[in-house]
Amino acid sequence: MPDHAILTPEDHRDLRIRTDRSDALGDAVMACITVPSEFRRVQTHYPILFQRDQTRDGFTALAIFGFEAGENLFLEGGRWDARYRPLAIDSQPFLVGRGPEGSSLRQVHIDLASPRIGAGEGMRVFDDTGRPTPFLERIADQLRALDEDYVAATAFFAALQRHDLLEPLTLDVTLEDGSKNRLVGYHVIDEDRLEALDPASVAELHAEGHLLPIFMALASLGQIGDLVARKNRRLAHG
Repeated sequence: MPDHAILTPEDHRDLRIRTDRSDALGDAVMACITVPSEFRRVQTHYPILFQRDQTRDGFTALAIFGFEAGENLFLEGGRWDARYRPLAIDSQPFLVGRGPEGSSLRQVHIDLASPRIGAGEGMRVFDDTGRPTPFLERIADQLRALDEDYVAATAFFAALQRHDLLEPLTLDVTLEDGSKNRLVGYHVIDEDRLEALDPASVAELHAEGHLLPIFMALASLGQIGDLVARKNRRLAHG
């Protein structure tokens, strides 16, 4: 069970965080949240799919790492086989904590139950004087970007729905060993609908900063083939 606490130098002066990658450290996940501001970097490695989020009464964007729960095809030999990891993965086991209701205060929290908390090994969070290390400063920047862009993404998803640019996706994949995998319950950008938009709507999307992430999400679908190839290689190697 998660054990979230506010990160403080008084309580966590000697805390160390493991930054290597493995199933045992919590990286065995098939997807994580991504935000439009990082779509350009995400799409170079991962398909970006959209999923209904009942808590937001809208959609959430996901970077996809595998075809089934607990499968991450980018984990190879104790490393993450991609040059970029989405913010929601790279900032773990830290997260943004909210202040009292109605407050705009944001705090860095940590999940003390995370296997990334090292017993005498890993990156230090605070130095001997209690000041944040460069590692923690980088994490804080990531959390700030993730939090701000997650909130701002509401306008992006509203624009997609306003212009009816999302269509359901059901993807059936037959692998080299004859087994089948399916991605269902997701949405993608409706390319035909996008091409049919009138010039005023396209100009509106561009002015609001939504056009680039739309194209990045479309481009990311080319990574589905790479995901299939990774799955085939894993099956071939047992």
